Amino acid sequence: MEKEDYMKLAINEAKKAYGQLEIPVGAIIVKDGKVIAKAHNEKEQKQDTTKHAEILAIQKASKKLKNWRLIDCDMYVTLEPCSMCAGALIQSRVRKVFIGAMDEKTGSCGSVLNLLEDYTFNHKVEVEYGICKEECEILLKNFFKELREIKANEK
Repeated sequence: MEKEDYMKLAINEAKKAYGQLEIPVGAIIVKDGKVIAKAHNEKEQKQDTTKHAEILAIQKASKKLKNWRLIDCDMYVTLEPCSMCAGALIQSRVRKVFIGAMDEKTGSCGSVLNLLEDYTFNHKVEVEYGICKEECEILLKNFFKELREIKANEK
């Protein structure tokens, strides 16, 4: 599979979040060409700040591999990770993260700050930007537009 094919799987996860009125972020983790974990945001549903797609995918992959070290694993995520998720990528030893859309408000892999490249941590996560960028951006823009309409109709 190509990296765009993997990102499409992450986009499918993001669409699940969208349908649950969660910010539409999806993440998948791939090892040796096989998807070993899929997740989407569940923060609103679970009322838990830590239920980001990236964290959930890391937890699932760790459980599957029976190891917290996700050596030789790559993550595909539809939105640039926040500082919590970027830290989890470093701590879990993910090899590379492929990012769809950038997050100019809370992104921590190049937008607001870059935890993956600007600091000297014990592990370096490679990063590649702009995979299926437009599709990821449109999904997010449509979600927030609809959410504003829902809130306006509630008034």
